Amino acid sequence: MANFTKETIEQIVQAIGGKDNISSATHCVTRLRFVLHDESNVNKEQLENLDIVKGTFSSNGQFQVVIGQGLVDKVYKEMVNVTGIGEASKEETKAAAEQKLNPIQRAIKTLADIFIPILPAIVTAGLLMGINNILTGPGIFYDEQSIIDVHQQWADFASIIHLIANTAFVFLPGLIGWSAVKKFGGNPLLGIVLGLMLVHPDLLNAWAYGAAKEAGEIPYWNLFGLDIAKVGYQGQVLPILFASYILAKMEIVLRKRIPDAFQLLLVAPIALLVTGFLAFILIGPFTFAIGNGITSLFVNIFENYAALGGLLYGAIYAPLVITGMHHTFLAVDIQLIGTLGATFLWPILALSNIAQGSAALAMMFVTKDEKLKGLSFTSSVSAYLGITEPAMFGVNLRFKYPFICAIIGSAIAATVITLSKVVALSIGVGGLPGIFSIVPDKWVPFFIGMLIVIIVPFVLTYTVAKIKKQA
Repeated sequence: MANFTKETIEQIVQAIGGKDNISSATHCVTRLRFVLHDESNVNKEQLENLDIVKGTFSSNGQFQVVIGQGLVDKVYKEMVNVTGIGEASKEETKAAAEQKLNPIQRAIKTLADIFIPILPAIVTAGLLMGINNILTGPGIFYDEQSIIDVHQQWADFASIIHLIANTAFVFLPGLIGWSAVKKFGGNPLLGIVLGLMLVHPDLLNAWAYGAAKEAGEIPYWNLFGLDIAKVGYQGQVLPILFASYILAKMEIVLRKRIPDAFQLLLVAPIALLVTGFLAFILIGPFTFAIGNGITSLFVNIFENYAALGGLLYGAIYAPLVITGMHHTFLAVDIQLIGTLGATFLWPILALSNIAQGSAALAMMFVTKDEKLKGLSFTSSVSAYLGITEPAMFGVNLRFKYPFICAIIGSAIAATVITLSKVVALSIGVGGLPGIFSIVPDKWVPFFIGMLIVIIVPFVLTYTVAKIKKQA
């Protein structure tokens, strides 16, 4: 672990423009997070020349300095003592950062703040679904048979795993409702209830909607002469997002207008009742149509222009990470899984992460800087396991050409797997473990894609680096 002195902390503060340039500051597991009055005052070169600094980048209105796990806590405490800025919570720093964003950036950040807290549940479900795929997928270890076909004693074991893995997706509106209502300023417990209302067993399961519509068997409520379809919203994202916003804002308004003595009896019942009626009468049908339209758009692009769709998404995913816009596609992935049962976008994400790791790994072999060697290796391992920010911001973007080489490899691999119609049954860990989320009969083309993003970015980055040294 690197050592630091009070002088080192003063150099960090000086490099970010002095303590007067700091609006708010906090830290996470590995990084110092600053909201600055003017980021143009930052001297990145001075910052990154400090031994304890492993990289810097700016995202969502925050300037972030990568220090490292454990050490960042001590650095932050000493910085508070040196600057006298006072410790800020993460929520306070997020709020300060949000004031610096334009409306589009705020919308993207809102989606990120809603979906990031529920990622552990979704990723865990994806990993367990991968185990279930191995146990139940025919032709993986036996010709045209699965493990549970040959070893039937494992059938119930696989069934329980499937139940545990599938729970997060079946009750997804409940998870989104909790996170969204919390983000919008309401009671998150009411968000859970709202989400579970939308997948209540009394409703027609959304996955059976198509067959029921074709057979003319969709159940209806008759509400004062208005027919309201009794349809659930399993796997849907937009209905619960819009309903959560209305629920939270209605709760806030009611709490301001209803006396404290009556709030327990009136606020939640009124807010849930009104939002529930609106969800089934207006919000649900309207957003359900929008969600299906978004699904149809992506499906048409990737079915009719597969090579182009794969090439473009493979090329733009890493730049989207820089802007934070990649979080918006998590909602699209979930919508695709809920509607089609699989997503063709997420496998491209997994390969893009590997490509960034390969480019960073190549830098370890060409640089003579010991600090950069260590950072390149550790960040490449992180990227191979699905966390790309250290590789992207700490290494690849710093030198630019590794980032471009990674994009080239990602785009080629994405084209190959898209033409092969590779899909994932769930969202898992992006990177090498991502193969377990892929439909088993598409493991071979996905593995070919993995080889491409391991080899091409590494070779390109290594070659360009050697040419640059010779030049």
